[in-house]
Amino acid sequence: MSSSPSTLQVKIQKLGGFLSGMVMPNIGVFIAWGFITALFIPTGWLPNEYFAKLVGPTITYLLPILIGYTGGHAVHGSRGGVIGALATTGVVIGASVTMLIGGMVMGPLAALIMKKVDNWLVGRVKPGLEMLIDNFSIGIIGGILMLAGYAIVEPLFSVILGFLSAGVNWAIAHSVIPLASIFVAPAQVLFLNNAINHGIMAPLGIEQVVEHGRSILFLVEGNSGPLVGVMLAYCLFGKGLAKKTAPAATFIVMIGGIAEVYFPYVLMKPKLVIAPIFGSMTSLFIFQAFDGGTVAVPSPGSIIAFTMMTPKGYFGVNLLGYFAGLLVSFIIAGALLKLDKSEVNDGEELEREIELEHAEQVAISSNVAGASEYLTNRKISKVIVACDAGMGSSAMGASVLRTRAKKAMLDVTVANASVSKLPDDADLVVTHADLLDRARQNAKNPQTQFISIKNFVEAKQYDRVLEHIQSNANNEGPDVNSIINANV
Repeated sequence: MSSSPSTLQVKIQKLGGFLSGMVMPNIGVFIAWGFITALFIPTGWLPNEYFAKLVGPTITYLLPILIGYTGGHAVHGSRGGVIGALATTGVVIGASVTMLIGGMVMGPLAALIMKKVDNWLVGRVKPGLEMLIDNFSIGIIGGILMLAGYAIVEPLFSVILGFLSAGVNWAIAHSVIPLASIFVAPAQVLFLNNAINHGIMAPLGIEQVVEHGRSILFLVEGNSGPLVGVMLAYCLFGKGLAKKTAPAATFIVMIGGIAEVYFPYVLMKPKLVIAPIFGSMTSLFIFQAFDGGTVAVPSPGSIIAFTMMTPKGYFGVNLLGYFAGLLVSFIIAGALLKLDKSEVNDGEELEREIELEHAEQVAISSNVAGASEYLTNRKISKVIVACDAGMGSSAMGASVLRTRAKKAMLDVTVANASVSKLPDDADLVVTHADLLDRARQNAKNPQTQFISIKNFVEAKQYDRVLEHIQSNANNEGPDVNSIINANV
């Protein structure tokens, strides 16, 4: 079973989540750099030689070192962050290319080595020498890793990045970038969007920005136009619950830029993934043909962020590509929904799918990690709504659940987090069904309970959650079968 597709998906999600976890906390810095670049470089909106001097050092030194620190901190706390930044500095200094990938590798690696050394030193240090040993151990190991990064790792990464950049340039020159949509669009709905955008496209895209002032790679995954097209099709041609919830979801995807809201609508009818594939191809073809692109990652993928990251002189092509992709996706998705002769409306269909899935989960032994939900009669005080990055859809879901819990007069704290960084004091974790395996594997507290949903922003999805919290608040053990078979 370890080689099953679901297990492989979890492993890929886990790797992608870790990579995006190093980038997402620093998105604000990327945006600041994007603003300064768009405004003050020679081809910017307000060319200014003095302020333009900030562009190079920020992308060359600050961003890679921040990523190295963030990755190191995720592995070994503040000591991991410090040595991660130190090791990344060795890779950054002297590099002829932007070393974001260097920070992604050296930060966690250095922190892991430091963690191993710290664990080995436990019980071996004489009383009174702890601070001395702590400082010298991080200094010596960090210095060695900094030297290794400068002399060995940096040249190696430069070759790798040069090779990847050459591949990207070849793909652009031969007009095959649009074909990436064949792989990217399906990967999005499997919660691999952050891994693709921040782990792959962002490092290569920034290298292009340094050379050309913009990059199409930021728009391979970061263009929400095709996703909005699918949602608009649901608004007009959907049925039942899906049609009722589609307008609000469309607004959230287009203006809020939270792509995860769109995922359930494709997952309930997988054939619809054809629409964003061709929509994204259309957008990328236009971006490529007319030399479009943005100066940084539009994150979140809102049309607002999309336009704000557009450099001077490229609004026309970027907006043309965005709305052309939206239109193509809308037409294809609309046709597929219109031709759908299913007698069951989308809302009922979604509910039945969830009921069947949960019925199968109950039949699986809960002793197998990640095999099913995990519910007990333990009182619940803190609820965590968890998504991949812990910033977008989970924040919205937490807001929905918090409001409903308050109306139900339940005394619980509701917060949001990443499935990779669940708080140890969480009593109940609410997450998407596709992320349940990862969440259970990452939980450190064996008493934490888990329950899954299919849509973070649909209020009705939290009926089971509220019912379970209420049941436990009254010191009654939950009837798991009745909860799982309840309408979602």
